[in-house]
Amino acid sequence: MLEEISNLLFTDYKELHPYVPVFIFTIIALGFGCGTLIATYLIGPRNSYAEKLSPYECGIEPEMDANHRFSIRFYVVAILFVIFDVEAAFLYPWAVSFDYLGLFGFIEMMLFILVLMVGYVYAWKKGALEWV
Repeated sequence: MLEEISNLLFTDYKELHPYVPVFIFTIIALGFGCGTLIATYLIGPRNSYAEKLSPYECGIEPEMDANHRFSIRFYVVAILFVIFDVEAAFLYPWAVSFDYLGLFGFIEMMLFILVLMVGYVYAWKKGALEWV
């Protein structure tokens, strides 16, 4: 049995099997995560009181139940923010390599911005940015 394990770990008795470091790293990562959770449970303070167990620890009484539903407009505004944030993330690499891309890169980026601006105007006209 020891020889079978040795054959699994070592392909030529001189070099490790390619997946052994991955396996060792996984064991270490799991051990660290579990060890940290267990240590926190064993040595962490246990002083619970009513205000700490409330939904917010900021000291302010909650205005509504934790299961309160938000308006769909909140999610639409959040999605629009993510879209335009990704646009900004695309602008930086384009600006860095602008000299290399030349006129073709400039036209492509202007088309990209135009498509996003059309979407922005459409959302604005539909009232997606109105909060009330």
